[in-house]
Amino acid sequence: MKYIFVTGGVVSSLGKGLAAASIGALLEHRGLKTLMQKFDPYLNVDPGTMSPYQHGEVYVLDDGAETDLDLGHYERFTSGVLSRMNNMTSGQVFDAVIKKERRGEYLGKTVQFIPHVTDEIKSRIHKVSETNPDVNVLITEIGGTVGDMEGLLFIEALRQFALEVGKENVCFIHVTLLPYIKAAGEVKTKPTQQSVAKLRELGIQPDIIICRTEADLDEDNRKKIAMFCNVEKKNVVAFRDVAHTIYECPLDLRRDKIDRLVVDRIGLGHTPAPALEDWEHFVRRVIHPKNKVTIAVAGKYIELQDAYKSIYESLIHAGAHHDTKVNIVRVEAEAIEDHGAKAVIGDVDGILVPGGFGDRGIEGKILAAQYARENDIPYFGICLGMQIATIEFARNVCKLKNANSTEFDKSTPFPVICLQEEQKGVEDMGATMRLGSCESIVFAGTKASDLYGGADRIHERHRHRYEFNSDFQDKLQECGLVISSVSADEGLVEIVELPQHPFFVGAQFHPEFQSKPNKPHPLFAGFVKASLERAQAQ
Repeated sequence: MKYIFVTGGVVSSLGKGLAAASIGALLEHRGLKTLMQKFDPYLNVDPGTMSPYQHGEVYVLDDGAETDLDLGHYERFTSGVLSRMNNMTSGQVFDAVIKKERRGEYLGKTVQFIPHVTDEIKSRIHKVSETNPDVNVLITEIGGTVGDMEGLLFIEALRQFALEVGKENVCFIHVTLLPYIKAAGEVKTKPTQQSVAKLRELGIQPDIIICRTEADLDEDNRKKIAMFCNVEKKNVVAFRDVAHTIYECPLDLRRDKIDRLVVDRIGLGHTPAPALEDWEHFVRRVIHPKNKVTIAVAGKYIELQDAYKSIYESLIHAGAHHDTKVNIVRVEAEAIEDHGAKAVIGDVDGILVPGGFGDRGIEGKILAAQYARENDIPYFGICLGMQIATIEFARNVCKLKNANSTEFDKSTPFPVICLQEEQKGVEDMGATMRLGSCESIVFAGTKASDLYGGADRIHERHRHRYEFNSDFQDKLQECGLVISSVSADEGLVEIVELPQHPFFVGAQFHPEFQSKPNKPHPLFAGFVKASLERAQAQ
């Protein structure tokens, strides 16, 4: 197996994750099998307990791992199905080392950063390699910025790893910033020089330098960076700001032939040039669509782009599938509480209520669902959005006054959403929810069955504590709510819908975690199609 390690310097948010994912996409289009991995230096065991304001969305994998949002980029850009083995934090590293020490596995030795902590980091790379023998290239991104105290042990582990497996099998890629100083009218290379110097101090010489830049990279600066950073000029690659969509990133990096540089470095130069026609076709449909729709997303963290990252990307995938631009109107749920749904949401083609936790903005989301139901506006509720739709239907159609979820009102007389039985008494917040992929039964003759192409079994990823309360199932069904999918094992409600509505679907799971550029999730595809039909009918 060959290994690529992607580090970053100068500042955070440079796009290391997109760079790594783009390289993975390019290598896959050369016929190689790739797998992605992310090391995060923070002390949290995983991002599951972190606020979206801190870290963006929590991306959930098939096996229930709560991971960094960059793993979403990895799964969208490549075909690899990731697991908890593909995301490691300092918290996990230190937790594993201390547990081993307590069990006596170090045979009484003094436990130290080197070799015990660095060995634990290296062991994760080896385990992923051993459990995926068919993979040609493992791409590992190191979170944070070179020089940060918390990242030093990861850098040291990579230095050791390259020595152990042979430097001919490893490619180090460093992503840096080329800032444009407006007053001077110049692009400055000094931050890149200093960042690479710091990396070299830690024992790693990058093979390729990716320069994030607003403009292009001229030959003088390319030559200067090559000389001061001790790399060949052709290995200094520009990573420009893309004009329209992140899916242009692989095409941009391809301009400097980064995939050719990588395969030459790790001895895979015999592979053919990437066949990018399908990717280019997708990008063209994103940039130059024939149609457009406007969809309101009513959420709690609406001002933060990364809080609903996978949902926004899934709407782009579904839009491209229907040759349609999806204009997203971000609606703060609390504003709906204050001013009403019609005044805040207005005339849109679809309404989506995403997942979330806590009671802030809940009544606004309920009003959004009511507005969609009563005005025949396509509605898509995801996780909490499905529960919101159920509460709204119970209150306003079934006349169950003050129906609610026990998450928001423990004394509600009609708890149509309640805590899962196995969640009662759970005190730890991290990794204690219903997490990961679950098999569900889809009932024939329903909208869900049509959307899934007649499939009677589906597998979808979950992240929630509260469920549809089966005690109210008969009452809600009598009033017209259709339960179109239940979990195969426990019979828990997975999808609800209204058959007389153009599109009113709520899913307890998170379909956005399985949508890809040329393979949109069927629920998102159906939602955008219904929104387009509404737009064209007006």
